[in-house]
Amino acid sequence: MFSFFKSKKNPADSTETPVSPDVESESKPEESISFAAKLKQGLARTRQNLGKQLSGLFGGGKIDEALYEELETILLTSDIGVSATQQLLENLRKQVKRDVLTDSAQLKEALKESLIAMLEPLAQPLDTTTHKPFVIMITGVNGVGKTTSIGKLAKYFQTEGKSVLLAAGDTFRAAAREQLIAWGERNNVTVIAPDSDPDKKGDPAAVIFDAVNSAKARGIDIVLADTAGRLTTQLHLMEEIKKVKRVVAKAMPNAPHEVLLVLDANTGQNAITQVKAFDEALGVTGLILTKLDGTAKGGVVAAIAGQYPENPPALRFIGVGEGVDDLRPFDARQFVDALFD
Repeated sequence: MFSFFKSKKNPADSTETPVSPDVESESKPEESISFAAKLKQGLARTRQNLGKQLSGLFGGGKIDEALYEELETILLTSDIGVSATQQLLENLRKQVKRDVLTDSAQLKEALKESLIAMLEPLAQPLDTTTHKPFVIMITGVNGVGKTTSIGKLAKYFQTEGKSVLLAAGDTFRAAAREQLIAWGERNNVTVIAPDSDPDKKGDPAAVIFDAVNSAKARGIDIVLADTAGRLTTQLHLMEEIKKVKRVVAKAMPNAPHEVLLVLDANTGQNAITQVKAFDEALGVTGLILTKLDGTAKGGVVAAIAGQYPENPPALRFIGVGEGVDDLRPFDARQFVDALFD
């Protein structure tokens, strides 16, 4: 039922699979820059949208209600969201009163620090040392970049010295299987996938069940399990993914140990709806926010934080480019600095 794919092939394993054109090419060595610089570059559209307006507002002048109203409009149109905007304005008013600020030019740094304080609870690094194998289930709606994120995560964990196994649990989309196999070949990682026969798509829960057992037998550190994309309104598919999670727990108690929801930054406020729906179905433990380099809606990070002021979800990773190394752990101060500077 299942196929094992390895980058170093034995004729008995499988036929050679070409790299899918859907898999992004790695950055060229001469283009290599620090992630802080890459983040600033990736957030250029958001910074241009937000920063340009704030520069005009904070150019000097009286701090009054008109300024607060204009700032509110700027934050809302930058996809920061109603809840986060209200929290930021409330914090600014308190700081203005406490520090006796009188000139609007003083508000830029105050806003930055308030935004960092709001986002820092999201910056919770993922600890994969608690179980072996550590099973990570990847989910999300169609087209957000789940499979690509898995390939990049595999590379990231390998740089940490971890061994990785991939499970091609998106059995409904043939391209997803091929794309994951291509990532496995690139990273020299074994991929457990369903039969390539389109008439034998296979059960996604069974694929991941088999992958977990294989990882246990081989002493693998991390299992990254892909799942089929689904809309939050497709209730039958949401029920199916609950089944996948239950079956994984049968292969290994308490697994999956992490349920990562992949969000496309381009969706803006709709990301909040996705977080709520998938959390209700699966108990989401962490988020991956992709495609920040292609949108002016980077403020959605604050919107997520503002929606959960008491118990914010962990924003584990953000993606700011097409390179294999462009998915990195979220750092609140680094993110805000890239937004403003």
